[in-house]
Amino acid sequence: MRKRTKIIATLGPATSSTKIICNLIKEGTDVFRINLSHSNVKDIKDILSVLKDASLKLKRPVATLIDLQGQKIRIKGFGKKEYIILKTKSEFILDTNLGDDKGTEKSVGLTYKELPTQLDIGDELLLSDALIKLEVINIQKSKIYTKVVRGGKLKPHQGVNKKGGGLSLKGITEKDKKDLAYAAKLDIDYVAVSFVKDADDIKAVKKVIGKKQIGVIAKIERSEALENIDEIAKASDGLLVARGDLGVEIGIEQLPAVQDMLIRKAISFDKIVIVATQMMESMINNRVPTRAEVFDVANAVTSGVDAVMLSAETAIGNYPIDVIQEVSRICEVAEQTNRKNLKITRKDKSFVKVDQTIAMAAVYCSDKSNIRAIATLTETGSTPLWMSRIESTIPIYAMTKNDRTSRRICLLKGVYSIKLDDIEYVHAKANKQVIDLMLEKGAVKKGDYVIITKGDLMGTSGGTNALKIVEVGNLIEV
Repeated sequence: MRKRTKIIATLGPATSSTKIICNLIKEGTDVFRINLSHSNVKDIKDILSVLKDASLKLKRPVATLIDLQGQKIRIKGFGKKEYIILKTKSEFILDTNLGDDKGTEKSVGLTYKELPTQLDIGDELLLSDALIKLEVINIQKSKIYTKVVRGGKLKPHQGVNKKGGGLSLKGITEKDKKDLAYAAKLDIDYVAVSFVKDADDIKAVKKVIGKKQIGVIAKIERSEALENIDEIAKASDGLLVARGDLGVEIGIEQLPAVQDMLIRKAISFDKIVIVATQMMESMINNRVPTRAEVFDVANAVTSGVDAVMLSAETAIGNYPIDVIQEVSRICEVAEQTNRKNLKITRKDKSFVKVDQTIAMAAVYCSDKSNIRAIATLTETGSTPLWMSRIESTIPIYAMTKNDRTSRRICLLKGVYSIKLDDIEYVHAKANKQVIDLMLEKGAVKKGDYVIITKGDLMGTSGGTNALKIVEVGNLIEV
C-alpha cells in the first residue's frame, strides 16, 4: 500500500526540469511548493505548465502551494562582503536609515522602519536562525544599539526575531496582495500565509482570493499566533508548523510540545496540518539522512500530520530525488509500525451535516468490518477531508471529475485522488465504474469488500447522502 502521509517538495534551481519533476512525482511527491521569498511571481505560470504536463504524463494529480513572503524583518547587505564576523561582547548597531550595501562590522541596515519604536532596552534580538544573539542597550531614532551576547558569522539579508515575539508586523503585505492577485488568476490550489498573528490575517487573504477555490494555509511561526490559534484554525483551511522562526521566538526546547499541540488542534477542527523546517536538511549535501532526521520525520508521521514539507532539500539540494525516496520510505515504515497503535477517535463528536455523518459512518464501518477500501465520489473534497481526520488504516480513494478538487485532495492524509473524465449518474453503473477503476489501479481484487459513498444528486456540492457496501466481482449489472 502506498504511504498515507503526503510529501510537499519546494521547487527551485535543482528541480526545474520536467524530467526531475516527473521523477519527484514517481517517488512520492504529492504537492509542489513555490516559495515567493525566493521566486518571482511571474515565473509561476511557466512552473504550473511544467507541473501540469508532468501530471498528465504520469496520470497522477498533484497539488500546488504558493508560499507568500510575508513581512519578515531582515538586515541589509555588507557591500561586496559575503559575511562579517560579530565578536561576543562587542557592540553592533542596527540602523533603519543605512543603505542596502553599507553594512560593516560596526553596523548594518534594517528593512523594518518601525522596529526601533517597538523595542525596549534589555530586549533580545536573534539573528541568523538564533545563532547570533544581541541585547538592546540603547535606542536613538533610527539606530538600535546592541551588545553582542553570542557572536558568529552574519550573512546579508538574514532574518531578525525578537525573543518572545511581540512585534506588530502585518501578516500580509502589499507585495503579498499583488503576488496573490496574480497567482489567483492561475490554477493554484493552496496559498500559505507567512507570519500569521490572528484570524484577520487569514480573512485579508481570503478577501483578495474572492470566490476562487483556493485553500488558505496559516503558517504558525510567531508566538502571537499561539495565543490566537483557535481563531486562526477556524478561519483557515490548515496549519503549517513552521519550526524555524517559531523556534527562535519561543525557544527550540518548547517546539516538540507546541508541534504536538498544533497537530491535535488542526485535526480537532477538521483542518489540514503540515510540519516543516529542516526535516532532512543534511541531505542538501548528503545522499543519506542523519538518524535524528529519520526520527523527526517518523515522529511527525505517527503524530498524525497530513504532510511533511521539504524546503532547501529539494529546491537547491544536490540529491532531490534521493531525499523524496528516503522520506517516502520513512513514512511507509512509520505508518506500518504505528498501525497497532491506531484507534478510531472522535466518537463523542456530533455531526450536523448529512455528508459529514456519511463520511464518519464509512470510516467507523470500515474499522469494524472486513473492508478493503473506501471509495468516495466527491464534488468539493469535503467528504474525504472528514474521513481523513480519523485515525484509520483503510485507504480512501476520492474520485471526482473536478480538476481542482482532484488536486486539492492530494494534501489529505490517507486519501488517494482519482480523476474521472466523466461520472455515471445511474447508481448501479456508478458503482461498477468505481470498482473498475480500483481494479485497474490494483487497489482491490475479486472478493474484496468496498464501501462506496455518493449522493443521490451526484455532481452537487454537499450532496453525499448514501453509503453502500459492495463485493468486488458481485455487483448488480444494469
